[in-house]
Amino acid sequence: MKNIFLSSIFGLFNLNSAKSSPNISDIVVKDIHLDNVKLSSYKGKVLLIVNVASKCGFTKQYEGLQKIYDEYKDKGFVILGFPCNNFGSQEPGSNKQIIEFCSLNYNVTFPIFDKVNVRGSNRSPLFDILTNNFGTGTSSIKWNFEKFLVDKNGNVVERFRSLTEPTSKKITSSIEIELSK
Repeated sequence: MKNIFLSSIFGLFNLNSAKSSPNISDIVVKDIHLDNVKLSSYKGKVLLIVNVASKCGFTKQYEGLQKIYDEYKDKGFVILGFPCNNFGSQEPGSNKQIIEFCSLNYNVTFPIFDKVNVRGSNRSPLFDILTNNFGTGTSSIKWNFEKFLVDKNGNVVERFRSLTEPTSKKITSSIEIELSK
């Protein structure tokens, strides 16, 4: 009986340990041109994954995202932007319209991907991992421009809500810590 009890406790501990460091490396997504991209291709890079929208009060954060991308990209940092239309229909455009908007208005040069769902039963597998783990929380995305920091091995390590500006010390310090590892 004692062995069963200990096995159960260790089994729970191992389950919790695995969930505390979710990994995105096995996920395949589509880029803005609908080509498949294995997220494992970013191994060795620190990632900031963001759900973005063109007609949102937070859309101006594209400027800050581009700024930190320019600052850290040569050190092994990449931002991955995932348009979504889950909040107030604030990303109604086609992929072509989205990339044109990003380029013309914010000079975005970091990768933008195909529009995804970040909430609900048809949530993308990537955002299912990002929003359902012990490491960064098990709550749904509340709005556009939530940000998730991923380490060089594909482990999700930190979450920043929409109100946190991309250029904030909180985000840039976390990026620098991950880049130094």
